[in-house]
Amino acid sequence: MDKEKCFYLGKVTRVIGFKGEVVVFVDSDEPENYSQLDAVFLDIGKKLIPFFIDSIVPRNKNNQFTVKFQDVDSSGEAETITGRDLYLPLDVLPPLEDNNFYFWEVKQFKVIDEHKGDIGTINQIQDYPGNPLFEIQHGSKQILIPVKDDFIKKVDRKNKTIFIDAPPGLIDIYLEED
Repeated sequence: MDKEKCFYLGKVTRVIGFKGEVVVFVDSDEPENYSQLDAVFLDIGKKLIPFFIDSIVPRNKNNQFTVKFQDVDSSGEAETITGRDLYLPLDVLPPLEDNNFYFWEVKQFKVIDEHKGDIGTINQIQDYPGNPLFEIQHGSKQILIPVKDDFIKKVDRKNKTIFIDAPPGLIDIYLEED
């Protein structure tokens, strides 16, 4: 499986018990959506390797599950996958509508501001906790705009365009001549 066709789900955090069970952290606002998984991909040696799930049980702590993978039957075997990142194919994600979007989905979208017009293309979204930022390429300059519902007016998936209303002066900071 190619990593570009997958999304980051979480991480195997530690071994629990002696029968190969591990604790898995799911990086999601809705971890319960992943409580019925049959398999995941683990990043091992820069390759995504499928691991099939025998059982998955939510833990008392947020976003954590106790997972028993097939053919991982001892704490020693479980230790070999501890710290590994988990991935799932993009096609398992439910499609989002309206102005909701996955960060990976809007890469290379054009950004149109209500006042400044076409300000460039999204290179990536810098996912800072509580403050993700659109990283927009405008010629040789980079513009950073917070990913806030208040600023996003419309997401046009068909034309790969996001329409925003950035706060007055924010874009000007980036476009000033050196």
